[in-house]
Amino acid sequence: MNTPVTLLTSALITLSLTGPVYASNEQNSTETGTLKHDEIVTILETHAENPPSSFNDFLQQVGGESDNTALQSAINGYLEGEALEGDDFTNLYRLLGIYTRLNYGDDVVDLLGEMVAVPTAKSGDTPQYENPGITQFGELVKAKAEEFGLEFRNVDDRIFVVELPGSTEEAFGILTHGDTVPAADTWTLDDGTELNPLEMTLKDGRLYGRGTEDDKASIAAALYAMKTIRENDVPLQRTIRLMIETTEETGGEGFAYYQQSNELPEYNIVLDSGYPAVIAENGFGTIDTYFPRVEGSGEGPEIIEVTGGLASNQIPETSVATIQADDPEALSTTLRAEGEAYVEANGGDFQVTSEVEGDLVQLTVSGKSAHSSKPDSGLNPVPRLAGLLAESDVPFRENHYTAAMDYLNDNYGLDYHGEKLGVAYQHDFMGPLLVSPTFLELTDDQLHIAVNVRAPVGERSPEELASAISDHISAYADEQGVEMEVEVGIRDWMLRDPQGAWLQTLLNIFGDTTGLPADPVSSAGSTTAKLLPNAINFGPSMPGEPYTGHTSEEFKKVDNLMLDIQMFTEMFARIGNQPQLD
Repeated sequence: MNTPVTLLTSALITLSLTGPVYASNEQNSTETGTLKHDEIVTILETHAENPPSSFNDFLQQVGGESDNTALQSAINGYLEGEALEGDDFTNLYRLLGIYTRLNYGDDVVDLLGEMVAVPTAKSGDTPQYENPGITQFGELVKAKAEEFGLEFRNVDDRIFVVELPGSTEEAFGILTHGDTVPAADTWTLDDGTELNPLEMTLKDGRLYGRGTEDDKASIAAALYAMKTIRENDVPLQRTIRLMIETTEETGGEGFAYYQQSNELPEYNIVLDSGYPAVIAENGFGTIDTYFPRVEGSGEGPEIIEVTGGLASNQIPETSVATIQADDPEALSTTLRAEGEAYVEANGGDFQVTSEVEGDLVQLTVSGKSAHSSKPDSGLNPVPRLAGLLAESDVPFRENHYTAAMDYLNDNYGLDYHGEKLGVAYQHDFMGPLLVSPTFLELTDDQLHIAVNVRAPVGERSPEELASAISDHISAYADEQGVEMEVEVGIRDWMLRDPQGAWLQTLLNIFGDTTGLPADPVSSAGSTTAKLLPNAINFGPSMPGEPYTGHTSEEFKKVDNLMLDIQMFTEMFARIGNQPQLD
């Protein structure tokens, strides 16, 4: 899921979170008596070489080292069994987060490696609840939960639930997902290093592997945060309910199944987007067009295959057209020259190559992979290949591929804001409409083209926007005399009021821990937060850094994973104990 973000600069009018900002013991980072970034770094450096064996030992060590009276007050109060309030409350659980990071950082990395090695992408038409990789992943989570003294429940391989009970019946939900998008067999980095995406590799402070950023690192960090709270007998009022989805990348059927027989917590936090806290998400949609498979007509070379991404929400690194020709050498020379001219005319920031294999020419456009919610961070080769072929002077035989290339070039081109569709618009907070052609699949009967849509709040409803797009494409088909079918579906967007004590807690944790600005943000990504009551995202993507989920070089920075461990632990303890959440 994720994730370009936009800082909140204007008032929001769609209210889903109501109630005043709770300020008695959970305030934003204007507090003066709480641990801030520089002091946190000092504590981490002091204890890095010899992590304490228990939280109480850690508190005693920190209390003896620090001349911060506010910190000593929190430590003394906790060790003496007092009820903590205000800065003492915040400082105590901030120290708990630091302790978890020091004590279990290496273990979280090891667990992430185990998780990456389990393939959890959907395979063909097999439902995820019958996917052996999903079953294996559930067994891994179960084993860790039981080892950590946590409660585990497998909801028919749709949702894996891990709970740490509190002292009351109230629970707050933590949602993330263990499934991933597919990955090629090998990834090649810019320096030529080849990696197996199902084998986590540490290189230059980065943990490479499919699912490292989206979302297996969040699961590993959350499990160890819960372990710390349980094994140190830290009091907890609300139950922490970690829900691990198995179909988030392919439609969310698992979550819908879970909802049928399980009551959701009133407040929920999703670990599948970005920091500081995501309160708005674009509506996720797909424009599906289908061209009947036809025999080529006319004289000339014939396009017999075109590849796109492995999933509709994934912009690929390359797109390849395979063309059959009587004189492949001559065709390759022509296409190479046309490719050079096309690249120069369209930014010069991608590559076109042409190679001959027997009577086939392989025309490859190489761009830069990206998550479909952030097309500006990549270079989409699919519309670039379509444009090159559609505008070529080569008289290709007409078939389903030539119709599809014309369709992509005429209706999308290299614009990803819907200008050619006539539906472009922008929201002041959530940003512009995003439209990205990504996926091609040929079956016995038809060629399927999928275009990913990320829609912010607009004057039209999602249904009205989908209808406008469908009408435009249908009119195009009539004008061009092209046989094709179109289906457009766009789910609702999410825009929530940035209020509530629990949101202020998250902003305070992020701001004080990182020293970075802590304002609510919007994401073009789409997560299950839309389906949960009072749900917002907290991590794991850091602001101002490239998001690599769904790409051919997905990685999680080790430093950022350590921050996740620290902030998740503090968040679990504070949300689990603060008097009110609204």
